[in-house]
Amino acid sequence: MAVEKVDLTGARETLLMTLYGKALESRLPNSLLQDHFADEAVRRIDYDFSRLKVDGNLGLGFAIRAKTLDVRVRDFLARYPDAIVLHLGCGLDTRIFRVDPPKGIDWFDVDYPDVVALRRRLYPCRDQYHLIASSVTEPGWLAEVPRNRPAMIVAEGLTPYLAADEGPRLFARLVSHLAGGELMFDAYSRFGLKLMRLSPALKATGAEVHWAIEDPRELERAIPKLRFIGEVPSYKPEQGARLGWSARLFVGLWRLIPAMRKVGRLLRYRF
Repeated sequence: MAVEKVDLTGARETLLMTLYGKALESRLPNSLLQDHFADEAVRRIDYDFSRLKVDGNLGLGFAIRAKTLDVRVRDFLARYPDAIVLHLGCGLDTRIFRVDPPKGIDWFDVDYPDVVALRRRLYPCRDQYHLIASSVTEPGWLAEVPRNRPAMIVAEGLTPYLAADEGPRLFARLVSHLAGGELMFDAYSRFGLKLMRLSPALKATGAEVHWAIEDPRELERAIPKLRFIGEVPSYKPEQGARLGWSARLFVGLWRLIPAMRKVGRLLRYRF
């Protein structure tokens, strides 16, 4: 098994945090994700993951969020067998393998060139799978994406790292280019960003977070083609029961206090 050295910093380095968390969760006997590709990638990467302070609760949180998004992607593809999937800021996430889309689906993973190069070394190729090596905020890469097919756009762990003016511009370009579809991503309030800045992983990597979304409908006002469908619950009772006591306390407060529910949530739009 070839060992892969990584030289990622800032926001790019945080992708190792989510990868490691999903790998840890996938090693559990009752794993939600069963993400064997993530586990193998972690074993191949030459990196001190301990510096990111990812524990079982955080890993389970990543897995629950990822599973929720996976289910929504599968549902969209079942309704639109000629669809495309656009995975923004894919990092080293293995959604393409977890979802395992049927023939007829074109899947596009987009991230920085060094991240895409690492993906190529870690993961196998497959038919109708396209890697685009570009920052998501650069407009040119969209020329590689078909315009006339239903599109499922997913962004996991991306929006906080975008500048507050870059996010709406990115989404506006996407909905102008594409014929129609859905957009789903995790978003954080200003208080949520403050909590993120306290995390050991962000302190270790030096990553900065910028874009807060208080009102999901503010994107509707900024981008007329977007229609807010609703928030998707990240935690189901049976999933939250697997968390440690401190994480269960946080989830309990999250359910009861409106300000806590805005800390981090999955938002869903149609266009």
